[in-house]
Amino acid sequence: MKEIQPIQIWQNGVFVEAVYLNAWAVNVTLGTSAVFCYNLLSATQQRLQDGNLTMTGEAYAQWEVDSYAWDWVAAQLNLTIIGDYVPPVPPQPEPIVESVEGAE
Repeated sequence: MKEIQPIQIWQNGVFVEAVYLNAWAVNVTLGTSAVFCYNLLSATQQRLQDGNLTMTGEAYAQWEVDSYAWDWVAAQLNLTIIGDYVPPVPPQPEPIVESVEGAE
């Protein structure tokens, strides 16, 4: 998943901000094409938009590393990737410190 430059998406009568792009290949025909599914997600990871994109021809021939596919998907959707998704780190509980009676 990638973090994107936020965009506004009209959903249920209001604008909602998409900040994440998730994409994965679902149908790859070696040497020919690849179909990618994608989601645009809010900051709370609510799905705002879904779709499929087909990579063929010269674009497919140039696909050698994952970063190329991410950039291609983003370009097809007119999005700007600004970084990798970094999951939030849950707060750690405070350590329990037991006092020992008479140990002063």
